[in-house]
Amino acid sequence: MKRSLFVLLTLVTVFLTFTPDANAYMVKYKEDWYKLYHVHYQQYPDDCMENIYWLEKAAQADFCNPQFADIKITSEKEWEKYRYLFQMHINLKLIEQHLRLGRTYDKKCIYFYDAPWKDEYLRNMEKALSCYKAGLYYWQEAKIWQEKANAASFNFLFITGKQAWEDERERIASGELNYEKMLTREIERLENNIKELNTMDKKY
Repeated sequence: MKRSLFVLLTLVTVFLTFTPDANAYMVKYKEDWYKLYHVHYQQYPDDCMENIYWLEKAAQADFCNPQFADIKITSEKEWEKYRYLFQMHINLKLIEQHLRLGRTYDKKCIYFYDAPWKDEYLRNMEKALSCYKAGLYYWQEAKIWQEKANAASFNFLFITGKQAWEDERERIASGELNYEKMLTREIERLENNIKELNTMDKKY
């Protein structure tokens, strides 16, 4: 009985030691990091921060070889536009995640009875403000890549495999998508709320 148990344990140990994990892979290229980004149905601050981390890594990483891209690339010109659109898209997603994160700390309205908790509210509102200001930085980055992807040399060249990215490019070009306007409005509102809260007496 003891011998059978020893043999069984030995076999299990050998199996676990020498059997490779079929699901393991190296996260190295931009496309790999981007695949780790995901949106939850109900997204908490930790989920947003996780996504921001993956997207930041994706923005900094190198592209994989064109033959391993998410879509079929047939020319150098397609490859060039694909890279511009990808960078633009990543920055737009970073804006979305910072907006989501900021809204979890934001306080839309200030009431007279908020005074006793003003310090806690102010801490949270400063976090929200930093998120919105970070969003403005990513908007400038997104516009740079959008302008590159919108160059005249790409006229009549569309990356049909990434139609959503092409739509984003066109919406920015037409002014329909303008995060700067939205973020500036949120920052101004939040700064005014912070000023109002600072004037309150904590001992209401």
